[in-house]
Amino acid sequence: MQQPKGSKTEIEVTWEDQQNINKFGRLNNRFHELEDEIKIAKENNESLEDASNELILSDEDAVRFQIGEVFTHMPREEVENRLEEMKENASKVLEKLIEEKESVLAQMAVLKKILYGKFKDSINLEED
Repeated sequence: MQQPKGSKTEIEVTWEDQQNINKFGRLNNRFHELEDEIKIAKENNESLEDASNELILSDEDAVRFQIGEVFTHMPREEVENRLEEMKENASKVLEKLIEEKESVLAQMAVLKKILYGKFKDSINLEED
């Protein structure tokens, strides 16, 4: 028996399909978390760069440096070394976050291909 034009056939959602949908949802959530973490990491990098630039402009031998919640006077050279270390660590953190974001996007693309291949217009994985 033929179905009337315009009617859609019901596609069965298997356990594997549901797992893929759930995985896509988790990856999508992680993607948004990573975007927020990357934004914070970039701001941190900019702050460290600004501090480093301010230190270059300073002509003082001892500089106030914040450790935790306390400011302490430290030799300029030690502060320069600490700032360089902090900038290197912050750059590594940012790089790892960007790599993870790219990995998440790649995994999401694979799942989109699988899910759209089966469900076509019956599923919407795009964000508004």
